[in-house]
Amino acid sequence: MSKTVNISSPSQFSEVLQGSKLVVADFYADWCGPCQQVAPVFEQLSHALSRPKLVSFVKVNTDQQKEVAQAYRVTSLPTFIIFRNGKVAERVQGADPMKLQAVVKKLSDEVENMGNSGGEASGSGSGSGSNGGSWRGAELPRGYTDVTDQVELRYCELLNVDPDTGGVRVLFDTAKPGALSGGKGTAKDWVESDTDEQMLLFIPLQSMVKLHTLQITSLPPSDDDEDGDEDVPMRPRTIKLFTNKPHNLGFDEAEDLSATQEFELSDEDWSAEGTANIPLRFVKFQNITSLVLFVANGDGDGEKTRLDRLRLIGETGEKREMGKLEKIGDEPGE
Repeated sequence: MSKTVNISSPSQFSEVLQGSKLVVADFYADWCGPCQQVAPVFEQLSHALSRPKLVSFVKVNTDQQKEVAQAYRVTSLPTFIIFRNGKVAERVQGADPMKLQAVVKKLSDEVENMGNSGGEASGSGSGSGSNGGSWRGAELPRGYTDVTDQVELRYCELLNVDPDTGGVRVLFDTAKPGALSGGKGTAKDWVESDTDEQMLLFIPLQSMVKLHTLQITSLPPSDDDEDGDEDVPMRPRTIKLFTNKPHNLGFDEAEDLSATQEFELSDEDWSAEGTANIPLRFVKFQNITSLVLFVANGDGDGEKTRLDRLRLIGETGEKREMGKLEKIGDEPGE
C-alpha cells in the first residue's frame, strides 16, 4: 500500500508540514511527461523512507492545487521541494532521479539521527549543523531556496584580500564556520581585507537567477580574544551590490557608481551565529547572471573587515526542456 499522501487542499498540506519533521513534496501535472517518468522513483523513495512524524512524502497536482503551487513559486514541472520543520530546505527541478535520491536520502538520514531530540530549536535550523550538510546562519524565506550552488567558483574574484587568510572559495563553503565549531583550529576558513577595510567580490553565476535575500556571516574575534591587537577585524557596515557586470569593478569605480542596492548594517542585524539576513529589492534582482559585492567600510575604527560565509537565496532559472508550467495564477479572477 502506498505511503504517499495526495494533497487535496491547502489546509491538508499545512497539516502535513506541521506533523512531520521532513516533508518531500512532488509538484506534478497529469499532462507532464517528465513527471510520469520520475513518479516511480518518488514512490520507491516514499515506500523506503517514510517514517511516522519524521519523514512524509506528498504529491501535489498543480492543476488542482494552484494555491499551493503559487505559494511556493512552482514554475517548472516536475519540481520537488523538501521541507524541514516546515521550512524549505532544498528544491530539485526537473526529472533528475539521481539528484532527488541523493538529496532526500541525505536529509532523511539527518532527521533519523535527530530522532525526537528537538532539532528545530535552533534559529539556524534551515541549514544543516552536520559536517556533510549545507550550513546556513539564518532561515530561508518561505517559498525560496538556497541558490549558492549556482556560483561559478572558478571565475570568482576577491580584491584586497589578506593572503594569509582563506581564499574566495571559503565564502561559499557548505560547512559550518570554524569560529562556531568550538575552537579556533588551524585552517583559516574566512577572509579579511588587506591594506584597508574595503573588499570587492565578483560572483558570476552558472545560470540566470532571481535573488530575494543575501545572507552574510561575519565572525570577528572579540578584543579580549586578541589581547588588544589593533588589527582585530570588523564586521562590514556599508555594502553596495551591483548586478550583471561582465567582470569585477575597481575600487574607485565602485565608490562612484550608483549601486543596484546599498545598505548599512547595525548590531541588531546580526544573529547569534553572526549572520545578517538581508532582504533584496526583488524587482531589481531578476534575471541575474553576476553580482559584485563591495564592502565599503566596517562597523568600527579598525583597518580590516572579515567575511566568513555568503549565501544567495532566491530562485534558479527555469529548465524549459523539462516541461514548463505556464501561467499559474495569471488568469483573470484567479
